[in-house]
Amino acid sequence: MTASLTQLPPMDVAARAERLRGRFEQAGVDALLVTRLPNVTYLTGFTGSAGIVLVGPDALVFVTDGRYAEQAAEQLGAAGVEARIEVRVTQAAQRDVMSDAAGGYRRLGLEAHGVTWAQQRAFAGEWFPDAELVATEHLVEDLRRVKEPAEVARIHAACAIADDALAVVAPRLADRPTERDVALWLELEMRDRGAAGTSFDPIVASGPNGAKPHARPSGRSVEAGEPVVIDFGCIVDGYCSDMTRTLSVGDPGTEARHVYEVVRDAQQLGRDAVSAGADCSRVDKACRDVIDAAGWGDAFVHGTGHGVGLEIHEAPRVAATARDTLASGYVVTVEPGVYLPGVGGVRIEDTVVVTDDGADVLTRFSKDFLL
Repeated sequence: MTASLTQLPPMDVAARAERLRGRFEQAGVDALLVTRLPNVTYLTGFTGSAGIVLVGPDALVFVTDGRYAEQAAEQLGAAGVEARIEVRVTQAAQRDVMSDAAGGYRRLGLEAHGVTWAQQRAFAGEWFPDAELVATEHLVEDLRRVKEPAEVARIHAACAIADDALAVVAPRLADRPTERDVALWLELEMRDRGAAGTSFDPIVASGPNGAKPHARPSGRSVEAGEPVVIDFGCIVDGYCSDMTRTLSVGDPGTEARHVYEVVRDAQQLGRDAVSAGADCSRVDKACRDVIDAAGWGDAFVHGTGHGVGLEIHEAPRVAATARDTLASGYVVTVEPGVYLPGVGGVRIEDTVVVTDDGADVLTRFSKDFLL
């Protein structure tokens, strides 16, 4: 583990539930049942695969199964979260605990984007038959948009690890590795530097495969004189990084260089448009106008970016149809691209943290095209 990971500042996890309670009145609920695991992590520090939290006006009730008895106590304790922790092996026993805990709440909020139809029916008919269940929209996710400095530090550490990993792997493209080789090397290098894992399956797309924005690494070998799109990231203490670079071993020719220069200029103007108070749609437009002017507007087939945090894709969206406005403390990507079927593609992406007067770039790897 690198020294920077051992020096990460503490997060104030314990204060988050109180901020959430401040949203209850507007949402029309007395309490909230939190079932989405990223939101459970945000409110408690718990990182296991099974846990739900009932956030009441004065207390938290956390339920998990027998696999996580010690982990739950350790992680909630380390985060300073005061909660009643209940470990129950069966779902029926978990239901009974939560049903009893929610007995005094008339209107109980559910996370509309995290509850299936089957779960809602079970909650209404078996878990909370005496409560009015209210579908809530992004109560926790909206809190997560503004990152605390300690959260930014974790994302920055994940970005730095990715920077270092690519610095080691990029020169090896000259040895004609397969796309799968490159993806594996990146993961190994990031884990060796302390990452808990990848934040998503790496994208390594060489030559014509680069025309697929979410290409899966294949057995195709990286050849000289063709662009290679490399999109990857890692996780540090739960927080994700995301970066894309397009590289070429040797000169890929005039057209490819021109595409790269257009995308690079678009990406820079998009980054320049990021600041507190900026509309996400305007950031997208700053990138899209450059690519449109070059005649490749139809080849820019996705939005310009997205939020990054406990999840690799979270609010806000940075796209032409987005209605969000950036605020200081948001962490977003800026990643325009051009994709030409049968030829290849170019994408350049940075993760940035929004400030009052601009953006701090967290991904620092060079944007030199030619290796």
